[in-house]
Amino acid sequence: MADDHGDRITAFIARMTSALGPKGVSTDAHEIEPHISDWRGRWKGSTPVLIKPASTEEVSKAMTLCAEYGLAVNPQGGNSGMVNGSVPQGEVLISLKRMNKVREVDVLNDAMTLEAGVILTRAQDIAAEHDRLFPLSLGAQGVAMIGGLISTNAGGVQVLRYGMMRDLVLGIEAVLPDGRIWNGLRGLRKDNTGYDLKHLFIGAEGTLGVVTAATLKLFPRPAVKETAWVAVESPAKAVELLMLAKQASGGAVTGFEIVPKLGLELVLKHIPDTRDPLPTALPWRILMELSLPREEGARDMIESLLGDAIEKGVAADAVICENEAQKAMVWKIRENIAVAERAHGKALKHDVSVPVSRVAEFMERGTALAHQMTPGVDVIAFGHVGDGNIHFNITPPPGADQDRFVEQDGLPMSKAVHDLIASLNGSISAEHGIGRLKRDELAWRKSPVEMDMMRAVKRALDPDGRMNPGRLL
Repeated sequence: MADDHGDRITAFIARMTSALGPKGVSTDAHEIEPHISDWRGRWKGSTPVLIKPASTEEVSKAMTLCAEYGLAVNPQGGNSGMVNGSVPQGEVLISLKRMNKVREVDVLNDAMTLEAGVILTRAQDIAAEHDRLFPLSLGAQGVAMIGGLISTNAGGVQVLRYGMMRDLVLGIEAVLPDGRIWNGLRGLRKDNTGYDLKHLFIGAEGTLGVVTAATLKLFPRPAVKETAWVAVESPAKAVELLMLAKQASGGAVTGFEIVPKLGLELVLKHIPDTRDPLPTALPWRILMELSLPREEGARDMIESLLGDAIEKGVAADAVICENEAQKAMVWKIRENIAVAERAHGKALKHDVSVPVSRVAEFMERGTALAHQMTPGVDVIAFGHVGDGNIHFNITPPPGADQDRFVEQDGLPMSKAVHDLIASLNGSISAEHGIGRLKRDELAWRKSPVEMDMMRAVKRALDPDGRMNPGRLL
């Protein structure tokens, strides 16, 4: 049987090479190596062959041959995921890196059509070149690709104003498991003609097909961004400040991130060229950003807002960034918390969300729960207060075996945190997805009806279960 499988793979590779040419296929171990482990080095996989299509038609040819040979497929973008969804486990690996063309920028329609391999920072630059904004922004934006961002329904730091990736997609093009091409690249904001099929692929983590291109929304570029670093006494005060900021700015809040004192201290310790913008013993900081259409009155607005918050006891102190360098510094602190945390040691990580009105309750109850279950742990809770998404990470007690804590001893605590999230009508995966990491838990966290509906969609589009098997469902 092993020889038969090997012969089948050899024949498949030969036909694939004939169909795509030598640039489109690789069995070179050195070239494959970066694709078969995640960026954190946590998971290692394998693949018999790396497929590198340069066009949708080549993806179609590849998928058709995979179907003919009955081979499972792992589509991969920038491989920057957090839940072991993009590392192949023996499947044929299809990398979208070569599909990086800009197909169209339609300024009058505030839309652009990009192929799946375009890196997020390039997408942002393309929008800026046309005096527009593509608002998706996240830590991995220098490697994350449009196809992967769609497949994982990426979030980031501006969700409260612009929404998740799902909210930024007007249309997609995808290749189905049998090789057929679906062209859904419509730049329409209104299209009431039945099921909105693009949403099946957004957040599907490559389990229904391969996203090859997308038409994305663009927005006017703000004339000015006002950024402040604010000290608050508690998460409850942070939520109050958010409400004040949204009301005072007419909904112009584009960033509202909470940073714990411990997270700040770790950044200052482990990340070069960082400093505390507002030294204080208070336990929480808020990074607040307003994006406004006019420079006139912008500074007055944020000064009045913060003065009102301090007068009402919502904020304790604040500093407004005076230039781009200061803005870059506070964002560098926020964006490097996870990096500094890794330098500090391993941790139980929870990418969770609750209604914004329950963020403070979750953080307070979750922290108390962690300390009660395992005295000596540290909780590093940070993230996107504006959309209810908190990265709730727990470091092991001093002297504990970190690997054992993360892989074994801390698992009851993770279950308790997720139980708390469920009781607050929250989600165990806010923006990182499910992958292989949370697949089993998803199956018993969601209702049987929801799981049946999702499995029915999977069977309809991928009846042989060849697309990214073992992930999500």
